[in-house]
Amino acid sequence: MQVPVRDFPLFPLGIVALPTESVPLHIFEARYRRMIEHCLAEGQEFGILWLSDEELKQTGCACEVEQVLERLEDGRLNILSRGTRPFVLLERQDELPYPAGEVLFSEDDEEEPDEQAASSARERYAELVMQATDKELGEAELAAMDSYRMAATVEFEPEAKQELLELRSENARLRLLGTLLETALERLELLERAQVRAQSNGKVRFG
Repeated sequence: MQVPVRDFPLFPLGIVALPTESVPLHIFEARYRRMIEHCLAEGQEFGILWLSDEELKQTGCACEVEQVLERLEDGRLNILSRGTRPFVLLERQDELPYPAGEVLFSEDDEEEPDEQAASSARERYAELVMQATDKELGEAELAAMDSYRMAATVEFEPEAKQELLELRSENARLRLLGTLLETALERLELLERAQVRAQSNGKVRFG
């Protein structure tokens, strides 16, 4: 059973991070510079919570600082972080010099793998990657990818990423991801059609 963790550094932002996702950040406020320096010194994670237009979401993603890209003379930092695991905020804490709270790291429900959902999501993901980048993914590479690893490389809207982050079932995430990827494929096809029409200058081109 997971035990709540207190004094966990929190970073409310207008984005949603997912486990395995690479997240570049520009740290400029003094309290967050202090927070990141603490995390670097202690080798500690910090948590990104989505601050939407309506509210601060209670489910977030812990991140580790992978690399300090740049230290500016005025103390600002450019860092590269990576999502590690989801958590739920239980209580805010105000006694530290930066935002923090008591959190509980989330675990997935135990369940039998849904091979159909996994196969469908991976097929759509491979098709999207092929259409967007011309890169063909091998079977072994696809088989090693779970829902988070696939979703982390696609620019989904924050609402969709938050829904994925809050699901405690890999099967449910795969089913949702399959739907999101299908929509992304449809949008990409519409975009390509629009580009072809724009380039045609009103004429049908043969050859």
